[in-house]
Amino acid sequence: MDVDERYKASLTDEGHYRILLESIIDCAIFMLNTEGVVVSWNVGARRLKGYETAEIVGEHFSRFYTPEDRAAGLPHQALKIAASEGKFTTEGWRVRKNGSRFWASVVIYPIRAPLGTLVGYAKITRDITEQRAAQEALWRSEERFRLLVQGVTEYAVYMLDPEGLVYTWNSGAERISGYSADDIIGEPFSTFYTAADRAAGKPALALETATREGRFETQSWRVRKNGTLLWGNIVIDAIRDITGNLVGFAMVIRDISDRFAVPAGLREPAPDRPPPLKTASQL
Repeated sequence: MDVDERYKASLTDEGHYRILLESIIDCAIFMLNTEGVVVSWNVGARRLKGYETAEIVGEHFSRFYTPEDRAAGLPHQALKIAASEGKFTTEGWRVRKNGSRFWASVVIYPIRAPLGTLVGYAKITRDITEQRAAQEALWRSEERFRLLVQGVTEYAVYMLDPEGLVYTWNSGAERISGYSADDIIGEPFSTFYTAADRAAGKPALALETATREGRFETQSWRVRKNGTLLWGNIVIDAIRDITGNLVGFAMVIRDISDRFAVPAGLREPAPDRPPPLKTASQL
């Protein structure tokens, strides 16, 4: 048996455990006693938090929290929840030795003796500052887009799920159709079709075409909440995720009744043909 083999054979379970922890550099993995005092410290913890082992072992783990969180008693609450529920997870700001802050994903597990006595805690911390920044950038982008869509009043712009149920609603949609978001979200978009078009299966055909071809466009009658008719230009685009799976539809409707000779207050039964264009004297 060579030196390497004798070394491997001599390793205890504890030795394997220590080697495993020391090989993990992207996570701070360390132990606390029952009072929250640090009793072990891995390479990942030194890299993430900036403390050498000799500097931090024997110190209370609350020093990694912000002053605001310490004042609110969050370190104590974290240990209490871990002990009572078997696990504590959170995200929040943590403080490095140099005073800089990072956004952390934190998990704390209670460690118990074979008879159930609490003997300490295992704590795992990851720096997810970059992920949080990316999420915030995405949220800001989505919020700007939402505000943009919400500010469009000349067009009804809203989203459908793959089954055709409405799940977003802008101010233009409310103005054109008369339905508020509370009225219509969760309802089928076929609500806006005439009874004759629903009976002819036109809502399903529109989604089938959009799904197959990527887009469906038409001009047809639609029904407002008060029962009156409008002549609309309708576009439905299929929305797919990066793997190509259908996740819903984007729907845009413009009320173009003012271009046509649509009688005021026209109601169902709808005409079976488009309304005539207005003459020059009517425009």
